[in-house]
Amino acid sequence: MSVLVRDPRPPNSLYPDMSLTGTPFLYTTVALAVVALVLPFVLWTRLRGPSALRTALRALMLLFAQATAVTLVFVLVNNANNLYDNWADLLGTGNHVQKAADLGADGTGGIAYRRLPKVHQSFTQADGPGMHAAGGVEVTQLKGRVSGVKAEVYVWLPPQYDEPAYKDKKFPVVELLSGYPGSAKAWFGSMKVHEQLAPLMRSGQVAPFILVSPRTNLIAKTDTGCANIPGTVNADSWLSIDVPKMITDNFRAEAAPDGWAAAGYSAGAHCAAKLAVAHPDRYRAAVSLSGYNDPIGERSSLAAQNIGLRRANNPYVLLRKYRTPPRIALYMSGEAGDGYEAGVALEQVAKPPTTVHVVFLPRSAGGHTMGLWRPQVPTVFRWLTMELGHHRGGNPAKSATPPGRSSAGSRPAELASGTASRAGGARRR
Repeated sequence: MSVLVRDPRPPNSLYPDMSLTGTPFLYTTVALAVVALVLPFVLWTRLRGPSALRTALRALMLLFAQATAVTLVFVLVNNANNLYDNWADLLGTGNHVQKAADLGADGTGGIAYRRLPKVHQSFTQADGPGMHAAGGVEVTQLKGRVSGVKAEVYVWLPPQYDEPAYKDKKFPVVELLSGYPGSAKAWFGSMKVHEQLAPLMRSGQVAPFILVSPRTNLIAKTDTGCANIPGTVNADSWLSIDVPKMITDNFRAEAAPDGWAAAGYSAGAHCAAKLAVAHPDRYRAAVSLSGYNDPIGERSSLAAQNIGLRRANNPYVLLRKYRTPPRIALYMSGEAGDGYEAGVALEQVAKPPTTVHVVFLPRSAGGHTMGLWRPQVPTVFRWLTMELGHHRGGNPAKSATPPGRSSAGSRPAELASGTASRAGGARRR
């Protein structure tokens, strides 16, 4: 039985009536842009006074028109891609790290976190584009007991979760990681992951996963690289310990690692692969969409500060160092020079029972954008369904990785959805 507590009150906000991604702010920017466009037509020849004053007023009208146009474009792009979630993210004033103790190599700080008492979280309906679709997305503010991070976590429950026939069932979980900059809402807003998967879950084509999207941008204007850096941030422990512990405390979720996977795009793709390779005791699979291995792939990443951090957070280096290969499955997709080579590098060093499936996408498929990643959602979740052993029939232990093949002659739909692949490619370490 779930111990979830749903709070009917709306979540607190520093800007409750004019949030960055809210409808009121969008409408306000549209109205101002219209006013700025109309003003010159109405007032240009009607201005009175000295020539210098008239010139100054006309210049101000032009500047006002330019400023409102730029603001409107930014708001539309931000809402479409969920780059900045709130004003603090945009202005660089947000910091979600309360403390960053040295937690050691395993990120636990010697804490038997699985034995910690359960903490019942209060959840509210999340607001924003797409957050009310497909049953709605809920949000909670989580204070990480191990990591020292305090931030929001978004959760979507599959259609079967509240059905009587499933009242005693535990559900697999996929942790969704956004890019940088990026909002934890992006998977539900721009990627429409729940809207795409709900009908597939109802029809049995995809397992009924609990979808969890935690905040990954924890320090203002800085990518944490999902790394633990004593004195700075414990992003790895936040994502791989505190968030999963909260989910298993509050929902009927399967235990790690067999019921858990991570998925991400761009910087979040790097994180997903790194978390699975670094913690095979916490994740069974990972999906990387246009990711990279070396943290230097994101120049602002804290994990790229020095060679030691880069190696400690590089899934290629970590996988190559294993004496006993971990039982994990990786799905890596990307274009040439943008994720594909990183996948090939991991494929080349992987040894059973580790499996790596690499998907090559052509430049024409969409570029480093949501347009490339969004259509892959059904494909990768069918793959996750098989890899986590939730397909109907067959041997759950058998790898679901499709055999690699050349993309030559593949239809555009196959290339865009991730069902075509090709061998070879340069190694990116």
